[in-house]
Amino acid sequence: MDQTPVLLLSGAGLPAWIWDEVRAALPVESRVAPRTAEGGPADHARAALASVTDWPACHVVAHSIGGPVAAAMAALEPQRVTAVTGVSAVVPAAGSSFVGALPRPQRYVMGGIVRLVGTRPPQKVLRSGLCAGLDDALADRLLTDFAPESRALYLDRVPPHRWPTRTAYVSTTRDREIPPELQEEYAARLGAAARPITTGHLPMLERPAELAGLISG
Repeated sequence: MDQTPVLLLSGAGLPAWIWDEVRAALPVESRVAPRTAEGGPADHARAALASVTDWPACHVVAHSIGGPVAAAMAALEPQRVTAVTGVSAVVPAAGSSFVGALPRPQRYVMGGIVRLVGTRPPQKVLRSGLCAGLDDALADRLLTDFAPESRALYLDRVPPHRWPTRTAYVSTTRDREIPPELQEEYAARLGAAARPITTGHLPMLERPAELAGLISG
């Protein structure tokens, strides 16, 4: 069995505790990457890599906006990023950004919202999209702990990079945030075939044991 430890990159605004049950089910050591208050994907990538300096290598699991951060990690220290798994992750091409990787017209709408309003959607939008599939108590806890990200995380471009030879992608078939057909495109960009899980955007909360198995498999 591969013993490479797992570094978990959360989606935008999401607290570290969303991974608790997945981590308990993983057969290897794992950590959740820290967030930075400011800066783009490269700044988040540096913080993530600095949090695991005692690991010679890591398997990066990137959820949602964690995709651009994983790309920046692969650019900064490719020798340490030996595997990448996307989980309903946006995977931008080199020289593009999270917003730039979205289809038209969504990229223009999202870009304008981020620049003018910020990165915290209204509670009603979060509850109907991000929290779809969660019970009310869990959704309430998540919304209480949701923290807006920097604009740069959405807008800054990722540097040129190469993905490691080991890649995988878990697609969420009931996702209201990133349509499954778009996830297929991101999986192809990562060089992986999409492996479906029947959840909304947060499989780590809906089906943590199944997600842990897909990460380990």
